[in-house]
Amino acid sequence: MATHWVPGSLTKHEPTLTEADWQKKLTPEQYYVTREKGTEPPFSGIYLDNKEPGMYHCVCCDSPLFSSETKFCSGTGWPSFSEAHGASGSDESHAGVLRRLDMSAGSARTEVVCKQCEAHLGHVFPDGPEPSGQRFCINSVALKFKPNKQ
Repeated sequence: MATHWVPGSLTKHEPTLTEADWQKKLTPEQYYVTREKGTEPPFSGIYLDNKEPGMYHCVCCDSPLFSSETKFCSGTGWPSFSEAHGASGSDESHAGVLRRLDMSAGSARTEVVCKQCEAHLGHVFPDGPEPSGQRFCINSVALKFKPNKQ
């Protein structure tokens, strides 16, 4: 049974789009990364070197995820952020992301997904800058950048 998605109305308790609906809504690369837990090639993402002020939103559901204020150059080949939007220190209860254990690479990693639509965004590692010490390593294709209004 297909569910019709309305921007801004989706919560983690409501059903999401069907696989076929996601395939129609997203480009093949966006679908591969966000719905099939893929990864874009390093140094290929359109937001890797973006330094413009603004907010990074989920490409699937438009939820705000990361602020440009927390973006930094990690040298890893993917956009990196030290904190999720809405987080307050280690409290991510108001953030737009969730963390999940990921054993797919043969070792334990922490996957980052959108809290609203469960899109795979990337992973978070404990080697970021202070004060958070976190590095959210996020695929550009999972994001939609909205510049601050001047």
